[in-house]
Amino acid sequence: MRRTQRRILTVLLVSQVLSGVGLAAGVTVASLLLQDMLEITALAGLGIALLTAGSAVAAVVVGRVSQARGRRLGLAGGYLVGALGGGGVVAAATTDSPALLFFSLFLYGAGTAVNLQARYAGTDLAAPAHRARAVSTVLVATTFGGVLGPNFTAPTGDFAVALGLPHLTGLFLLSSTAFALAALVLILWLRPDPLLLARSLPAEEHPEHDSAASPPAPRSERWAASLSLGVLVLVLSQLVMVAVMTMTPVHMHAHGLGTAASGLVIAVHVGAMFLPSPLTGLLVDRYGPITLVTAAATTLLLAGVLAATAPGDSVALLTLALVLLGLGWNFGLVSGTALATDAIPLATRAKTQGLIDVAIAIAGATGGLASGMVVAAAGYPVLALTGAALALALLPVIIATAYQR
Repeated sequence: MRRTQRRILTVLLVSQVLSGVGLAAGVTVASLLLQDMLEITALAGLGIALLTAGSAVAAVVVGRVSQARGRRLGLAGGYLVGALGGGGVVAAATTDSPALLFFSLFLYGAGTAVNLQARYAGTDLAAPAHRARAVSTVLVATTFGGVLGPNFTAPTGDFAVALGLPHLTGLFLLSSTAFALAALVLILWLRPDPLLLARSLPAEEHPEHDSAASPPAPRSERWAASLSLGVLVLVLSQLVMVAVMTMTPVHMHAHGLGTAASGLVIAVHVGAMFLPSPLTGLLVDRYGPITLVTAAATTLLLAGVLAATAPGDSVALLTLALVLLGLGWNFGLVSGTALATDAIPLATRAKTQGLIDVAIAIAGATGGLASGMVVAAAGYPVLALTGAALALALLPVIIATAYQR
């Protein structure tokens, strides 16, 4: 079983590296592309909102397909839809069609949904005591593609211009190819399917059958507390991260900084989102998820305050703020996923995980859409401080849940 788990994690690692490149385009240039096309700053966040709305719908579909047919078909299908959406973004920018751009960004969100849902596939055959490390192993692979992707903004833009396409479409050309390759890797090599294999195992052979790792009675109350806190920290981490991240390139652009500078900041931010994952997983398994949930809220609070007070033309301070933002999101994602997964029975795990990711995607869509409006009405510092306030509000909930557990 351990050999099978290692093989599955290896395949997921490869697909995550590729999908990380695909993830980079939407994060880095979607807002700028929409702002250029519509020429309205208040709607700049609409691009991320559409992307995350598509992610919400895709999370439901991928969760249900995975529940019925296994992880391989669910994840690969989502990546293929994301690749189609990336191609549509290129066509929309070329023909100056906002309607096609909106629809294509919606489809593109499927790729980002699968990028997150892949972490669940890493836990299907993992023992509860090693579940957070399995999540983090899958997440860290996204770092390589996610960090490299934004730094291709300039060269892929030059390539797009050479093809007669708008400069900002270059990353979407790269992303569509990366999503398609990620789907191919999963279709060919994610065998046996981890979820289907986990269901077929006798109870005594299943990783869940570990009395030493089983939660103490009363299980139902403890699991309810874990699920509630896990979902809450996942949702708030996504909301704060997406809102601040979405408008940072626009904020920098308004202060005279170009796409190369914003691409660098987003690249470092994405690295902070995923690179610490192995250490985060180890800390969750060793000290418990409640400790890391607290660290997530504290780090997001610091990120919001720093982003609000940093000068708009300071690449160094904005980079540090976005590093803290990514790190706080990472703490929240790994610890929240571990809490929620522990509370969900195997029989309904994929479908419930899909619904959780719907809540995450809706939070991201809300953050992306509201971020542009807040910045247009009150400015970027107000947006960042609002994110800090939400993170601060999470701390009393953590204390109450820890007491209940």
